[in-house]
Amino acid sequence: MAHLDSPGWPDPSDRGPDDSHPGQQRARHLDAAPDAYPGTGSYGDRGAEPDFDLDLGFNRRGRERGRRVAADEPWSRPRQDPPGWFDRDRAGSAAPTADDERVEPATAEVPLVAGASGEWDTATGEWDATAEWDANPRAAGDRDAATSTPTEAADLAEASPAPQPTKSNGRAGRNLPAAIGVGVTLGAVVLASLFLWPPAFLGVVVVAIVVGTWEMVRAVRSAGVRPPMAPLIAGGAAMAGLAWYGGAEALTLGLVATTVAALVWRLADGPVGYRRDVVAALLVAVYVPFLGGFAVLLARADSGDLRVLAALAGVVLSDTGGYVAGVFFGKRPMAPSVSPKKSWEGAAGSLLAAAIGGAVMLSLMFDVVWWYGALFGVAVAAASVLGDLAESLIKRDLGIKDMSGLLPGHGGLMDRLDSILFAAPTAVAVLALVAPVTT
Repeated sequence: MAHLDSPGWPDPSDRGPDDSHPGQQRARHLDAAPDAYPGTGSYGDRGAEPDFDLDLGFNRRGRERGRRVAADEPWSRPRQDPPGWFDRDRAGSAAPTADDERVEPATAEVPLVAGASGEWDTATGEWDATAEWDANPRAAGDRDAATSTPTEAADLAEASPAPQPTKSNGRAGRNLPAAIGVGVTLGAVVLASLFLWPPAFLGVVVVAIVVGTWEMVRAVRSAGVRPPMAPLIAGGAAMAGLAWYGGAEALTLGLVATTVAALVWRLADGPVGYRRDVVAALLVAVYVPFLGGFAVLLARADSGDLRVLAALAGVVLSDTGGYVAGVFFGKRPMAPSVSPKKSWEGAAGSLLAAAIGGAVMLSLMFDVVWWYGALFGVAVAAASVLGDLAESLIKRDLGIKDMSGLLPGHGGLMDRLDSILFAAPTAVAVLALVAPVTT
């Protein structure tokens, strides 16, 4: 066996040539005293000493490790090195490569080695056993960054600039100027069709139903559900016309016909996912064209223009009151898992604004007592808030922010129709009680 004349070899406790693992004895010896044998060493080979379960951390440079720990810790005890033990001064030009990766401890709470302490002093070239070193340096921060000079820190900051903050649209979470402009434009179109030529309002409702149905089907398909588009759009447009000419009974008949058409249409795509798709189709048919048909029922009655105006004004007052109260006083979330920006204070502002506005509007429009109007305003506001939350719940379940990007500052058309779709049937029911008319 080579190098038997080195100091401390052979170890008296070893059996020498009778040992079944003489190569492991030699590997231990070379790592402990590498200066006596230049160019030799185990170089971090785990197979050299399996009985001692060494984890050298680096794939190479076992000689450097032997220099730093031979005098400090016996080889008969498992060892995990302190951070940064590789000494570039002793290693010369040989620096760690991408393959030389440390083995980090599994957890910072478990001590690496019993009694392990100390630090390599690069100034004296000795191991300082009195120094303390962090068992998990990455958890406490980068060791090199912590000890870098101000110049190095400035260079690092210049090389890695801080991320720029994203532009905020305010506490309301929307582009307010764009939202106001789009809202005013839509309101002008609705009022013009309502007061200049009432049949034109039917066309506006049909367009709204078609676009809303398209957005809903498109949004649902993003989750892998495929309700049939064609029968829902055609049936939705037909339901609005049936409501205008036939009333509530015809609207219900249109819903049944649309549902049957969707069931039959979906048969062509096979049995896979059939129940899932037809249930989604039923949801879309009820949510968009059926509820939207109640706006047509409001308009077709005597003084229908005033009834539609009262319902839309109640929705606008609810939205405005909720926005103002939420921005200035909102502190307690109403439904944080569904709509984080909606607060109880905002809901109270919606109810208060709609109640005051409803009391004034209905007393002037239909000559009813003020508290009838306040009841109407509260009911419409409550329905508007619930409609907003219902659509937010659908979007949260689908994992989308807006139904589409058609309307700047609003998202999709359904993001504006959500409150109206719930408010329209509520207005029909309440006005039937407080201001009944014949159709």
